[in-house]
Amino acid sequence: MTFKTLLIAGALSALSTTAAFAGDVAVTLTGVKAEGGTMLVSLQSKDQFMKPVGAKGAIGPATAGTMNLTVEDVPPGDYAVMVMHDADSNWTMTMKDGKPAEGWGHSGGAAGQTFDAVKITVPEAGTSVTVPLNYPQ
Repeated sequence: MTFKTLLIAGALSALSTTAAFAGDVAVTLTGVKAEGGTMLVSLQSKDQFMKPVGAKGAIGPATAGTMNLTVEDVPPGDYAVMVMHDADSNWTMTMKDGKPAEGWGHSGGAAGQTFDAVKITVPEAGTSVTVPLNYPQ
């Protein structure tokens, strides 16, 4: 599955049903480049990690610098936060030479490659997380 598929599936799941005890996850995105387009945020459980599904998500217009998106009504649990800056708004992670040509990021920073390395814990009251964006050189 592609990174694009993973992010879109999670972001679109923002329309899914709400759990009885669910809080919001405030996601602060840093280092967003002035490339226009759309920001896609996906929360994935351990079972969903790196698959074309997501527990919840959020979508918003990209704003250069630091911006905030809120993923609403997230059931308590552990999640990976996956982010894509879809600069050309084509709902696809544009690739060049097999590498992302658009911005991306996830909880845990650039070094995290496993669920345990990138997971955040969301309590009933919700939480916040900062995700720095990475862009191709």
